Amino acid sequence: MSHMKEAKILRTGGVGIVPTDTLYGVCASALSKPAIDRIYSLKGRAEHKPFIILIASISDLAQFSIKLTAEQKAYLNEVWPGPVSVILPCPLKKFAYLHRGTHSLAFRLPKSAKLREFLKHSGPLAAPSANPQGMEPAHTIAEAKTYFGDRVDFYMAGGRKEGKPSTVISMVSGKPQVVRK
Repeated sequence: MSHMKEAKILRTGGVGIVPTDTLYGVCASALSKPAIDRIYSLKGRAEHKPFIILIASISDLAQFSIKLTAEQKAYLNEVWPGPVSVILPCPLKKFAYLHRGTHSLAFRLPKSAKLREFLKHSGPLAAPSANPQGMEPAHTIAEAKTYFGDRVDFYMAGGRKEGKPSTVISMVSGKPQVVRK
C-alpha cells in the first residue's frame, strides 16, 4: 500500500483526507502556503490556530529551519515515534502561514510505520482532524465525505479511526512542558 499517487497530489499542493495514526486528517503539504490556506477554509478553522505537522523523521525539522540542541534531540528520540506532538520555536516570517503569529510549530512523528513511509513520499503534512470546526471528527471515510464531498482532491481509506488526540508538549522555553495530556 504505497499510495504514491496521493503522496504526489499532496507534494504538488493538493489536499486530501488521510488516515493518520490517531484520526482521519485533512492533509496538505506543510511547505505549501496555498494548500494550508485551503485547509483553513475547508475546516472553517480559526485563523490564529496553527496545525500540528506530521513528519517522517527528525531530520524533516530542518526543512522548517529548526535547529535542535543535543538535549532536545535526545528527548525527541525518547518520545518519538509516538502519539506526542512537540511544539518547537519557529520564529521565521516565511513560516508565518504555518505558525500564525505564535512563532512556534507543533510536530509529530507518528508511531505507524505505514504512515511514516507515506510521509517520506508526501513530505511533511499539516493534518488537522477531518471535520469542520466545532463538529465531531470523522471516524470513517463516509463521515469525511459528508463533511467535505468533492472539495478535497482524494480520500484515502483506512478503516475506522477512533484515536485519541496526541499529548502536546512544548519545548519553546527549551525544557519539555506538557500542554495537553
